[in-house]
Amino acid sequence: MPLPPLVKQLVEKKLSAYCQKKIPNHLHNEIRLSFKFRGNTITLFESRPAFRMPEKWVEISVAQFRYDTEENLWALYCADRNSRWHPDMNIDPVKNFDRLLQEIDQDSTGIYWG
Repeated sequence: MPLPPLVKQLVEKKLSAYCQKKIPNHLHNEIRLSFKFRGNTITLFESRPAFRMPEKWVEISVAQFRYDTEENLWALYCADRNSRWHPDMNIDPVKNFDRLLQEIDQDSTGIYWG
């Protein structure tokens, strides 16, 4: 089920600001941070030039946010080395999306930013 339009609009605004703040403008030719929507899921990812083909950009998953439309809760997921998603066991689902962004920034276990 897709995100409710107002929820999507609010989260899109928050994630756009987060991505802009996280990567300084002068580094945008070396690294970018972006996100994409799919149903009730949002994937946050880095883009970098490929090692041997700098004209080609590769995407590296950072985190995934999943919205439960019945409970109005957001859950945070992290990717393993095989790009399989697992719930972040350090934070329970929350209503406040900003709390998940704080968890990614803190990254006490190194699962998001290495």
